[in-house]
Amino acid sequence: MRRRHTRLQGGAADINLTPLIDMVFILLIFFIVTTSFVKEAGIEVSRPSAHSAERKTEGNIMIAISENGEVWMDKRRIGIETVRANVERMRVERPEGAVIVLADEGSETGLLVRVIDQARMAGVSNVSIATQERRR
Repeated sequence: MRRRHTRLQGGAADINLTPLIDMVFILLIFFIVTTSFVKEAGIEVSRPSAHSAERKTEGNIMIAISENGEVWMDKRRIGIETVRANVERMRVERPEGAVIVLADEGSETGLLVRVIDQARMAGVSNVSIATQERRR
């Protein structure tokens, strides 16, 4: 019995890249689905300190109140009358998210109460106020 040796015309074997491309797309879809996006309020505030402060790591809806009474959400300034609509819009994207209000230490308490009230009227029962941990 004689063996026949055949030569490849191209000189090298072809590599099938289809499984590799499929694997890259599967990994890309996995990372897109599991990524959590944090929406920030848009300004830095000087938060008050508290002994009972606790860290929340969940993806949340952030609302900031500046010292001069400006309300910021999703990196843009909004009016107090549009807080409810913006919270409702963001709850569609993240229904399990809580609302965290980042109120400056020098901001008005009445404005803080109105922002919390607007968030609760949007259907969010879990509304928190951001503080700093007090140094002992």
